[in-house]
Amino acid sequence: MRIEASISAIVIWISLFPMFADFNFQSHDENDISSIGKLKVFVYELPSKYNKKFLQKDSRCLTHMFAAEIHFHRFLLTSSIRTLNPEEANWFYTPVYTTCDLNPEGLPLPFKSPRMIRSAVELISSRWSYWNRSKGLDHFFIVPHDFAACFHYRDEKATERGISSLLQFATLVQTFGQKNHACFRDDAIIIPPYVPPQKVVARSIPAMTPRSIFVYFRGMFYDHKNDPEGDTYARGVRASIWENFKNNPLFDISKHHSETYYEDMQRAVFCLCPLGWAPWSPRLVESIIFGCIPVVIADGIVLPFNDRIRWEEIGIFVAEADVLRLDTILTSIPADEILRKQRLIDDPWMKKTMLFSERPQPGDAFHYVLDALGRKLPHDNKSVFFLKMLNWTSDPVRDRKPW
Repeated sequence: MRIEASISAIVIWISLFPMFADFNFQSHDENDISSIGKLKVFVYELPSKYNKKFLQKDSRCLTHMFAAEIHFHRFLLTSSIRTLNPEEANWFYTPVYTTCDLNPEGLPLPFKSPRMIRSAVELISSRWSYWNRSKGLDHFFIVPHDFAACFHYRDEKATERGISSLLQFATLVQTFGQKNHACFRDDAIIIPPYVPPQKVVARSIPAMTPRSIFVYFRGMFYDHKNDPEGDTYARGVRASIWENFKNNPLFDISKHHSETYYEDMQRAVFCLCPLGWAPWSPRLVESIIFGCIPVVIADGIVLPFNDRIRWEEIGIFVAEADVLRLDTILTSIPADEILRKQRLIDDPWMKKTMLFSERPQPGDAFHYVLDALGRKLPHDNKSVFFLKMLNWTSDPVRDRKPW
């Protein structure tokens, strides 16, 4: 009872603190990113079967968490950094919507995606000379699926497939990031998953609303269909959270998504962001947008724009092996540390970096993808001669079938 009372006092204090805190403690010059000025991107014109036809078939692709590939394509088509002259380009973009073939539940069916990518590469290498001259070194692909260019939602299956050898020199822009994993390369650009910005604005509640929930989570704890025992899904982390904290009064957790999900996040101090089948999820973005401190439970995860954002100062990182101590870890964090993290999260700059804005603007997620691409310039074109030849036959036989 004494612990619960002290925690309640902390929650109330944290809730009232914004009334007298200075949240403008940090400034950011969003335009001070000179790398973007170097960019000239040539967008390949592909037949509509690689992109637009998927949208015509199913518009849900526009709003699901993998939608960055669509919105970035649209952004580039009207962007000032686009060039129609491939001879002056320093980046080449191949718009393939690899996550837009959806099942009735709205989940992507990525198993044909490797064949789509291969078909697109074969097309651009036969119609244009730019892929062949660089072996893809100055090309980038957006691959926002669970395990990026490995195209599977199960870790072991994704690892078995690996990244296509055709993409070994290309830059991959992806949501998946995990150190020492077959589906992650150190030169990848990690981006936030897509969260519809219009939904965020529509569900905002008054800033002074007290944060009366200590720990919040909504989502699956067991995937009974694909993992009945619960020891493979999320490496058992989510099952452990449920079994150990479902009756803890400090934890507001449930498998049922309530209609007030976004509103509840704005009333919470900590929002759990555990791994699922993949280490990432939209909860990280939602937590930042709604001012809830993300509690990341995913060993080795690499977070979006990690070379620009001080994630260790913003979030709480709990090792998967320590999940049984989650209540002790969170209740032992000093109140001033919680307040400091809340101020960082509440900075408008921080929130903007997590969203692909309806109207792209300096400092948003589009902007930081361009920043990352710009900082990779100039390409080391002299090294192309020494790069090994691309192996067009090393991928699994099923991925080499015509698409």
